[in-house]
Amino acid sequence: MGLRNFFDRIEPQFVKGGKYEKYFPIYEMVESFLYTPKTVTTVAPHARSYIDMKRIMTYVVIATIPCILMGMYNVGLQTNVAIAEFGASGWRAAIIDMFGIGFNPANPLANILHGALYFLPIYIVTLVAGGIFEVIFATVRGHEVNEGFLVTSMLYALIMPASTPLWQVALGIIFGVVIGKEVFGGTGKNFLNPALTGRAFLYFAYPAQMSGDTIWTPVDGFSGATALSVGATDGYAALPERGIEWSDAFFGLIQGSIGETSTLACLIGLSFLLITKIANWRLIVGCLGGMIAFSTVLNLIGSDTNPMFNMPWYWHLVIGGYAFGLAFMVTEPVSASHTNTGRYIYGALIGFMVVMIRVINPAFPEGMMLAILFGNVFAPLIDYFVVQANIKRRAKRNV
Repeated sequence: MGLRNFFDRIEPQFVKGGKYEKYFPIYEMVESFLYTPKTVTTVAPHARSYIDMKRIMTYVVIATIPCILMGMYNVGLQTNVAIAEFGASGWRAAIIDMFGIGFNPANPLANILHGALYFLPIYIVTLVAGGIFEVIFATVRGHEVNEGFLVTSMLYALIMPASTPLWQVALGIIFGVVIGKEVFGGTGKNFLNPALTGRAFLYFAYPAQMSGDTIWTPVDGFSGATALSVGATDGYAALPERGIEWSDAFFGLIQGSIGETSTLACLIGLSFLLITKIANWRLIVGCLGGMIAFSTVLNLIGSDTNPMFNMPWYWHLVIGGYAFGLAFMVTEPVSASHTNTGRYIYGALIGFMVVMIRVINPAFPEGMMLAILFGNVFAPLIDYFVVQANIKRRAKRNV
């Protein structure tokens, strides 16, 4: 007897009114994870789509697992390398010493465990602080707390530098949840990505902790530049001289936010989202096309005063938050365009904007976060003009 037939036979005993009604929530959770549930939502979980939100959120969280594991490994690696020069201090170092794990950067287990001591507090604070405000708004409105915050909290934690003070982590996620989502009606009704909204708030409110050359690796006395900072000041050709090879950036062995450094991990997660059809490939094609085309044009133009003009597209792909944003933010179904033509335009706009911000704007070498938020703002307008163009085209055919 197949598993589906087994569930069909035992289902009457577990649903409401059945013999084992008290186990209904557990049965419902298992069934909806393994199969498409027979029940449908009574209210659209997304403003423009009647889609199974639980399945979407579950798949997105699964897709972030490679970034989580690689992020913890890299944070531990960078920290252990710095500790070898500057020494260890703080409660994390005390825990490492207590269990005899050590600070050997050549030990993968030591790197992962040390990195987990930075990632887990950030994620726990994110869950608690953001979850409280999710519950408050759900209680006031009489709604259930849905799975949308689970994804927001995970993505937000992964775009945090490991050195971020925990009180700032809490402040950022509260701002992202309240201002980026709840004031517009909650999950599915927001036009800005809540995780990026919180991160952008922290960048503009506390730039000393969110950017610069003396942070990212949380070791007292450490001073080291990110790959984008080196590229902005000395050009991408200087990256190998600073010990940053293209392969290091691709695998994620460089300075950066917790989950953004490994392009390989991001691409694995993106592949999963594409296979499960959670992510729309048109958004990916548009974003890659816009980035590659504009960076190539700038390479051809060149500049004697701005070394970022010469950075090729394959370096833009692997440094900063481009790969993570491409995989998990550009493809976010609520804040992106919803027409097929609009998805190409939306993605291309973000790809163009990230290169323009990185190259033309000397004060902000990252760019992906602001480019996505810029695209979020214009997504409804893009869809509007695409729909109007389709209406005019059909009207002409029927004249």
